[in-house]
Order: sequence, then structure tokens, then C-alpha cells
Amino acid sequence: MPMTLEYIPCNLCGSTDSVVLYPSTLPENESDHDVTRYNCTCPGYGQHYTIVRCRQCGLVYTNPRRKADDILDDYEEVEDPLYLEEREGRVLTFRRNLRPLEDLAPPASGTRLLDVGCHVGVFIEIARERGWDAWGVEPSRWAASQAQARGLQVITGTLHQAAFPPASFDVVTMWDVIEHLADPREEVTEIYRILKPGGLLSVHTINIESPFARLMGHRWPWLMEMHLFYFSPRTLRQMLEQVGFRVLRWTNQGRYLRLGYLISRLEAYTPVLSRSLNRAVHALGLQSLAVPVNFGDLFTMFARKPL
Repeated sequence: MPMTLEYIPCNLCGSTDSVVLYPSTLPENESDHDVTRYNCTCPGYGQHYTIVRCRQCGLVYTNPRRKADDILDDYEEVEDPLYLEEREGRVLTFRRNLRPLEDLAPPASGTRLLDVGCHVGVFIEIARERGWDAWGVEPSRWAASQAQARGLQVITGTLHQAAFPPASFDVVTMWDVIEHLADPREEVTEIYRILKPGGLLSVHTINIESPFARLMGHRWPWLMEMHLFYFSPRTLRQMLEQVGFRVLRWTNQGRYLRLGYLISRLEAYTPVLSRSLNRAVHALGLQSLAVPVNFGDLFTMFARKPL
């Protein structure tokens, strides 16, 4: 049976007036769907449904797209062992990116932090080491079980399914999550509800209006099926402020990747070069070397719930 796609209004302003930015590169009548397309380490760069820009507010998003329930079903089934191999890069990334957050909300005894879409819980582990009472929610049953097996406080399911009481947390984080959500505005509204007055929200995502994204155009790596929304600092600020947050600031933040993994990501663009570099890196024993990567197309925004 062919897969059903649905048209949605703009999640920021509600308009249905949009213009195609990038045409679909996937068949829109597939009868089967590969759940691995939703793996964090999926190499499906450039494989996406139609991406549009709202004519009214400028928000960029996938439209039409798979139904929200179908997408969630796939996220619940995701298993991604390759992510575990990239642990060292994630640890270095989160240790560095936690510093500006702690400048705004220093950890103290009993200070509660929630990481939404925590996957295998690497950030929770780092935050716990820093003194946070750190929690997480994660829809992937496999990823949540990986975190729980290490003794981390992770709830299997979505934020709404967790049903936290109002004013439950001092800080909520979303690392590379908001672009995957079927309804980011609803998610941010729920975060506002569970944050304490004065609580901090940190959102890390891709920047569709960055110079690198503009330069790459349709070859920008982050144009992928798993990404449903493509924010910029401007549109993300508008959404957070509409919900009631006071935006404090935003900053570009890159990440660390193993050299071998980084080279493997080039396969979709330059297969011959990627394979040559891969052989050289393995011959030199450098495949596990963690290297910083920052093209200026990833950013973190910090916002506070008013007292």
C-alpha cells in the first residue's frame, strides 16, 4: 500500500501560502519505508521530500510529509549501534557545549535538568558528572534501554507521554531534536509548562540561513528526510517568543567527530576521495582521532521563562 503524505500549515504562523525551496528527491508513492532513515548516523544526505518556505514568516519545512504517527512509530523502532562508536566525539562536544549553558544556569544541589530526545544519554551522563539532577526522555526503545542500562534517569517515550507536572525542571535542553519534531511549537509549549519560572531552555539545531547553507544550496548535507523543520535564529526566536520565552542569546556551536566517521560522511559527495582518505587514515591509525568541525551552520539558542 502506498505511503500517505500529508500537507500541513506553517508551524510558526499558520499560513498555507508557501513556495518550493527544494523539490522532493524521494518517491512520494513508496509502499515500504526503511526505518534506518531516522538513525542519527543515517548517511542519507540530499534525500528528502519537498521542502518549502512560508511566504508569510519565512519558516522552512517539509511539505507534504509523512504522517506524524508514522514518523513516531519509526523513531520508536530505531536502533543505531554506529552512534555508540561515536561516543567520544559526543562526549567532547557536550562537555564543551555545556559551558555556555552553565554560565546562564550554574548547577547546584537538586537542580533538575531534562534532556528532550536524549538518545543513549551521553549528555545526561555529562550533566550528572557536573552535579545536575539530570533526566531524559527518548522515543527509541533501543536508545532508551542503552541509557537505562547505565543507570541513567531516562523515560522511554515522548515528552508528552512523560506527562511531567508543571514547573518540574530548572533547565530543559534539546540537542539536534527540534528539527525532527512533527510539531515543534507544541513541544516548546509543553517545555514552557514544565519549566519553573525563571527556568532556562537551550535549543541546538541546524541553521538554514547560515552562509554555508546558502552556499551549498540543494547540496547542504542537512537536507534529509529525518529533518522536518529548518530553523534560522530569526524563526526560532519568533517561535520561542510566541510561546512566552524571553530569548537571551544564540551562538554558533560545532561538534567533534571521529576522523574516520567524518571521512565516511563524504561518501555521498565524493566516493572516490572518501575511500582514498579512509584507506590512508586507517593505515596511519588515525580513524579514532576526534576533530572539531564547525561550518557555522549549527547554533544554540538560550531562552528563559519569565519569573
